[in-house]
Amino acid sequence: MGIHNKLIIKCILLSIGCLLRFREKYKYKRRKNKRLICDKLDENCILNNKKIRFINLLGRGGYNKVFCFVNLNDGSCHINLQVIVDSTVTNYEKLLKCGVGCCFRFTGTLILSPVQNKEKKGLLQHNVELTLTDNNIHSFEIYGENLNPQSYPLSKKSHNKEFLREVAHLRPRSYFISSVIRVRNALAIATHLFFQSRGFLYIHTPLITTSDCEGGGEMFTVTTLLDENTSGDYLVNYKKDFFNKQAFLTVSGQLSLENICSAMGDVYTFGPTFRAELSHTSRHLAEFWMIEPEIAFSDLYDTMELAESYIKYCIEYVLNNNFCDLYYFETNVEEGLIERLKNVLNENFVRITYTNVINLLMEFSSTFETPVSWGMDLQSEHERFVAEKIFKKPVIVYNYPKDLKAFYMKLNKDNKTVAAMDVLVPKIGEVIGGSQREDNLELLDKMIKEKKLNMDSYWWYRQLRQYGSHPHSGFGLGFERLIMLITGVDNIKDTIPFPRYHGHAEF
Repeated sequence: MGIHNKLIIKCILLSIGCLLRFREKYKYKRRKNKRLICDKLDENCILNNKKIRFINLLGRGGYNKVFCFVNLNDGSCHINLQVIVDSTVTNYEKLLKCGVGCCFRFTGTLILSPVQNKEKKGLLQHNVELTLTDNNIHSFEIYGENLNPQSYPLSKKSHNKEFLREVAHLRPRSYFISSVIRVRNALAIATHLFFQSRGFLYIHTPLITTSDCEGGGEMFTVTTLLDENTSGDYLVNYKKDFFNKQAFLTVSGQLSLENICSAMGDVYTFGPTFRAELSHTSRHLAEFWMIEPEIAFSDLYDTMELAESYIKYCIEYVLNNNFCDLYYFETNVEEGLIERLKNVLNENFVRITYTNVINLLMEFSSTFETPVSWGMDLQSEHERFVAEKIFKKPVIVYNYPKDLKAFYMKLNKDNKTVAAMDVLVPKIGEVIGGSQREDNLELLDKMIKEKKLNMDSYWWYRQLRQYGSHPHSGFGLGFERLIMLITGVDNIKDTIPFPRYHGHAEF
């Protein structure tokens, strides 16, 4: 073994040792006595009548003269833990007055539940329950009462998704949204694990920009000139603005990401983006999150490979870590969800050119509201038809007409198409858009002019081609659409805690 390899192994061992020591040294000890309901609570927990403490929100319950039972949920999973409180426990009468939504601390003893493997409306149940019977060792504390139980919006009955959006500040208490949030968290973790394990650097790109990455013009302006030009011709002098020029909320971090890719290799960003689209569809938001990797020394086919691998990795991660939530979605949102996800894992994505897709769609032209022709931008009905009806699996469509795509995409040899691709999935349509970037300065300038963009706004982007460029590619994935794919949720407004869309920015 060479000296170089020995040094590498030594560094790895030192890193592992440091990690283990740091993990031991910097434990978060404040909650060491608190158990999460998502922990494995079974007969292995029932040892020597050991006391266990839970701090949770009160779900549903009932009572009689002998005991009171409370269904607890702390948000760690959708499974409730049943707590049985004996009437002899101190302050028992106060417990009877509490309604749905109260917050408690219970310290009791776990016992095996008399009824095993319970299930109700797709909600798994624990095989154990917490009992409070002995005043000397058991107790509870009411942290926060429901002061207005009669007006509490989340009653015992189920609510439709439209109503839950109206009470977005409370809807995380519902089984549906809490499951979505846990899956969202898992996918965020999976995203970083996927790219970090492949040597990508995580980059924070700016949220305020002066460049329009997509060239669509659907951007939110950032300005401090609120009282300027409120009459007359309404012309705004942006030279007097905070940045001395017009600035916007970003629609993509890609252009900034390319700067760092040119110097440091494979990179990715994961953060919020904004589009001022007057859209009320089930697939669009004004504020959403995007995952955008940029791959050095790569072409379009490398990007297609990375996109497929990333989606499959995320699906597998959620199957392994959030099965209870997927079970809830399968029984309450989409029947057959888990089997569909496993099929995506086990099958290769279809790869087909835009031209061939148009030829296929023309065979079903009478099916669509929008006529099919070469050069058209595929509509949602076309995208879903390709993924749901023709191939019945995810599809990667590539080599689009250059007039449909952004200025930075690499021109193909036919001079009619660019090296661009979209990943289409059943029920949603497009979830990923990507391309190989144009690294030829002359061709890039030509595309900027053809798109009638301001050349001066992209001076820094053009310099990447002036001062030593290289082939590179990447994609953008709408995080909320990925959540739709994996949960079966049919409206993007239910995949983010506080949805922002046209006419709606509450909370």
